[in-house]
Amino acid sequence: MSTASDTTFDVRSPFDGALVQTLPHTDEPASFTALEKAYGRHRDRGGWLDASRRILILERLAALVEAEADALAHQAAREGGKPLQDSIIEVERAINGIKVATGEISRLHGAEVPMGLTPSSAQRFAHTYREPRGVVLAISAFNHPVNLIIHQVVTAVAVGCPVLVKPSLATPLSCKRIIELLGEAGLPDGWCQLLLCEDAITEKLVGDRRVSFLTFIGSARVGWYLRSKLAPGAACSLEHGGAAPAIVDPTADIEESIPLLTRGGFYHAGQVCVSVQRIYIHTSVAEQFTRAFVDAVAALKTGDPLDATTDVGPLIRTSEVDRVDAWVAEALAGGAELLCGGRRLSDTTYLPTVLLDPRAEARVSREEIFGPVVALYTYEDLDEAISRANAPDLFFQASIFTRDLDTALSASRRLKGMAVMVNDHTAFRVDWMPFSGHSQSGLGLGGIGHTMRDMTLERMVVFRSRML
Repeated sequence: MSTASDTTFDVRSPFDGALVQTLPHTDEPASFTALEKAYGRHRDRGGWLDASRRILILERLAALVEAEADALAHQAAREGGKPLQDSIIEVERAINGIKVATGEISRLHGAEVPMGLTPSSAQRFAHTYREPRGVVLAISAFNHPVNLIIHQVVTAVAVGCPVLVKPSLATPLSCKRIIELLGEAGLPDGWCQLLLCEDAITEKLVGDRRVSFLTFIGSARVGWYLRSKLAPGAACSLEHGGAAPAIVDPTADIEESIPLLTRGGFYHAGQVCVSVQRIYIHTSVAEQFTRAFVDAVAALKTGDPLDATTDVGPLIRTSEVDRVDAWVAEALAGGAELLCGGRRLSDTTYLPTVLLDPRAEARVSREEIFGPVVALYTYEDLDEAISRANAPDLFFQASIFTRDLDTALSASRRLKGMAVMVNDHTAFRVDWMPFSGHSQSGLGLGGIGHTMRDMTLERMVVFRSRML
């Protein structure tokens, strides 16, 4: 993304810098006009969208997205650089995600609260119900330009919350199109509005008392800062990143683990919050695993994301290529061994890289690299491997490859991750499962159904009657 003028900006392909589209910035007055409109929709209780209408809108949206799935996948690949084969999968996930959100509407209900258990609660009947929390402000990241909008925006529509969405200005076109399709599906004006504003305006919106819920996907530094700006009473969910560890124990099926860990480490050039970044391999299988893994990584094709045969596309900005290269150089200077890659292929692409035994102090060992780099480490003792895997102050997803049940049970409880995968890579996800980081990695529980519940309030009604 580069600014074309004070009032417009260019969306450019991260692979070759080609202009994709020029869009207008949303200025501060327009941003706050949108907020007031959204707030007005929520204040007008008589104008709320009932469940049957929301279901109909989302059913139509799923059909519309399905009808232009190919165009959406190509657009996502152009603006975000994710290889076309993966962008196609992302759009398929988005369609399914809309259907998941539609189904979850029927599960947004309360429950009876027991009364009559004490003399003071006699002659009473109580129940809870759920209603939309209020205006949702969704701030999204670049790496899944279609599917993140489903998780942050379609969920708000599904529960009946007006939503303002500020996508990454590097990848706004997918978001813009989904919002247009929501309108075509019958969502009335003011219920979902696109904001293409600068960060300073976004920060002011976050702190406005009319915002009831912030959903943020991005860096920990920005996420925790924005949380501190929320008005009293506003709730939020934050999804940051990790440096996901995987452990390969002596009993692991090496042949089965290789394609999974290769996929988990280099999908979207490693620009995924739960990408495999660190693999701890028992010394008894280290040589066998390392040889097979390096061969698999070296065979990945890096290049144009619109080429259907490309496995690894560009990083989102050339500055990210510079940063990744600097982190690799630091690891090598500290004693790590380069097994493959380790250099830029162009100004925008970096070869899939495998490092052996970087020092614990190296950034590739303790921070999220968010690039196509995986570090391998050897270990003798499982306790040692778990301790090293848990060392960074990050807490998202982890995995272990083993055929020993006791090891799987023990490691899955001891590895520091909100989700631990057994015999699978750390980036596994389906859209109805809980998905969240803890500690520096985030706040709140994601996943479509969980997000929808967070966007609602559970309220209670208590009846007192002498007839009870």
